[in-house]
Amino acid sequence: MLKNYFVLAWRNLLRHKGFSMINIAGLAIGMASAMIILLWVWSMVIVDRFHTKIDRLYEIMSNDNVNGTIRTLNVTPEVMAPTLKKDYPEIEGVSRTNWTKNLFTVGDIHLLSIGNVVDSDFLKMFSLPLIHGNPATALNDPNSIVITRQWASRLFHSEDVLGRTITMGKHTVLKVTGVMDMPPNTMFNYIEYLVPYAQQNGIDQNWDDIGTPTFVLLKPNTTLAGVNNKIRGIIPAHTNGHAKTEEFLYPISQLNLYSRFENGKPVGGPITAVRTFTLIAIFILVIACINFMNLSTARSERRAREVGIRKVAGALKGSLLAQFLGESILIATISGIVAVLIVQLTLPAFNRFTQNGLYIDYGNPVCWLAIVSFILFAGILAGSYPAFVLSSFKPVAVLKGRVNSLMATMTPRKVLVVFQFSIAIVLIIATIIIVKQLKYGQDRQAGYDKDRLISVGMYNDLIHQKFDEIKKEVLASGAATSVSLAQSPLTENWSSGIELKWQDKNPNEIVQINRYGESGDLVKTTGMQLVEGRDIDLVHFPTDSTACLINESALTVMKFKNPIGQQITDGPVTYHVVGVIRDFIQESPYETIKPMIVRGPATWLGAILIRANGQRPMAQNLATMEKIFKQYNPGYPFDFTFADEDYATKFRAEQFLGKLAVLFAALVVIISCLGLFGLATYMAQARVKEIGIRKVLGASVGTITLLLSRDFVRLVALAILIATPVAWWVMTNWLGNYQYRISVGWDVFVVSGALALLIAIATVAWQSIRAALGNPVKALRSE
Repeated sequence: MLKNYFVLAWRNLLRHKGFSMINIAGLAIGMASAMIILLWVWSMVIVDRFHTKIDRLYEIMSNDNVNGTIRTLNVTPEVMAPTLKKDYPEIEGVSRTNWTKNLFTVGDIHLLSIGNVVDSDFLKMFSLPLIHGNPATALNDPNSIVITRQWASRLFHSEDVLGRTITMGKHTVLKVTGVMDMPPNTMFNYIEYLVPYAQQNGIDQNWDDIGTPTFVLLKPNTTLAGVNNKIRGIIPAHTNGHAKTEEFLYPISQLNLYSRFENGKPVGGPITAVRTFTLIAIFILVIACINFMNLSTARSERRAREVGIRKVAGALKGSLLAQFLGESILIATISGIVAVLIVQLTLPAFNRFTQNGLYIDYGNPVCWLAIVSFILFAGILAGSYPAFVLSSFKPVAVLKGRVNSLMATMTPRKVLVVFQFSIAIVLIIATIIIVKQLKYGQDRQAGYDKDRLISVGMYNDLIHQKFDEIKKEVLASGAATSVSLAQSPLTENWSSGIELKWQDKNPNEIVQINRYGESGDLVKTTGMQLVEGRDIDLVHFPTDSTACLINESALTVMKFKNPIGQQITDGPVTYHVVGVIRDFIQESPYETIKPMIVRGPATWLGAILIRANGQRPMAQNLATMEKIFKQYNPGYPFDFTFADEDYATKFRAEQFLGKLAVLFAALVVIISCLGLFGLATYMAQARVKEIGIRKVLGASVGTITLLLSRDFVRLVALAILIATPVAWWVMTNWLGNYQYRISVGWDVFVVSGALALLIAIATVAWQSIRAALGNPVKALRSE
């Protein structure tokens, strides 16, 4: 019986090659698209899920109350970790994780690499697999280092390197005590090494300074609520109630997907994108299945006599259902094989397009089970409705030729076409709005000149000590027109505080002020704009070691009528204002700019900003700078970034979303058009005699084309009416996540609707015109 079903299904595929190709192509594209999306969704869901103690792992979060608005940060005072380990018996392990970048040397090999400074409990808490070494003891020695297998191969050309030594910086010799096989699906996948926190020279005892990520491992059977109640007031208790910051533990299992907080409560994060793209994957698969349903039911008249004869011969409805479902599963199987090939061929391009590392794990039996289940699901979903329609024909009506009257309304098919195009139009509208929002942010004035602005990292004290000589030589060489020592790259904020004081400040008011720092010439080097006063200038004004600039937002908050000369106290240092600069974007271009103080060189400075000479080739400038830096800082590479490239990374999330939206909107439109093309082809064939008669009676080509096209145009117009309010609601909510955003105008919906109509008309017009141009004699000769 099964063999008979297979033979019949195969013969039907070969007999109707055109419709079979459309069905297979539509299903294959839809299945391939859904597979790629679900691969990305899976890669997001499994982040850090492999840790064996995941149910007891938490990150400490800080709820900072600023004037009644709660701001949630994933940082704590540095001193909190040892305090928790010492005073709270419910906590089994604690580890801080501070990002670091250092030069490492083995023989003649020098590598500037990124890693984490962690506590000795880190590898006991997190199940990062070690291929060499003991995770329980690997970080106990202050002079130990744990490295990744890839990094070991670069440094030693081997992975079995336990006991070998590495020089960090100029003089610190570390012993390799572990080699990690770093999984890609972890928040720590960017690091190349781990070094113990015990290497740090002391611990910052200031409980007001929150800037260190801290993770904890609770003991078994410990209640989260109980620990949260105990640690909630730990910072106020150590600051005599001055800091209004509350601590709480947040599960590592939720950290990747639920990372966005509003007013102290988790409100989403990447989970929104995961849900959205999961829904898109389902819609794409459903749309591909709708094509199958529509084409299968449209061809029902041709198979009606087959059904009638088989029923008269004794076939039961169940056997007919099995036959038609078997046909759809066969088509789904062929489509699934094609889809896997498409995915395999397109994944490299998709990964480059979206900067991901997705892959299909063919060696995992679960992967094959998922693929087979996916194919069966698609086959049953696509074939269920046509199977019930075809198996429900009454043999007497069918054999008397009354199928047309039975199928005249075709209501379900029209509903499916409207549903298809409604989704397509929603995606078209969403794509246009996402692209407009991205452009809106990119067109926002940064507040400084990004062109030819270079940031050079400082990873030791030597370059700081030699800065004046380096600056003088770089300027004398002609490679640069201005150089400034700054706290950080201009595109990054490394410090903020709420304890700053100024004249007439309300003592009950808590204001977060971003901190920056410079040694002079910052305005000239970066192209910032002064509103009042001047830049910090130690050459002409020696007292500028405690000078500061403020931005316009800070001026608004501090309410200075005459800002020049005003004093601002930050910790032990009192600064005097010498200038006001226009607001510039240092954080997200889609957020309001925060108040900022730019302090003089009394603060720590960790980056060199250079304005390259525009009259010389950039390659020549960089070569000159590299030579000078290596002269004063031998052994260290010339590590630099361009400000315009750093600034562009701020749009990465929106660019990723925009790329995917464009890609999937195009795929949905293509799949929908394939179905529409198939339906138009069948309708033209089914009405060929009607068309012939109309032409004999004098109907023009235009009249016949309009006749064949108008039903489809009406369905697409209805889809536009349904999709418009849905898209408006969805995208208005999405834009609500941004403080700096576009407004949704009517033009987006008009353009999207017109585009959908043009696509639909272009899809059906070719078949309609072809049918209208046909010879009526051929259509009527059998009559």
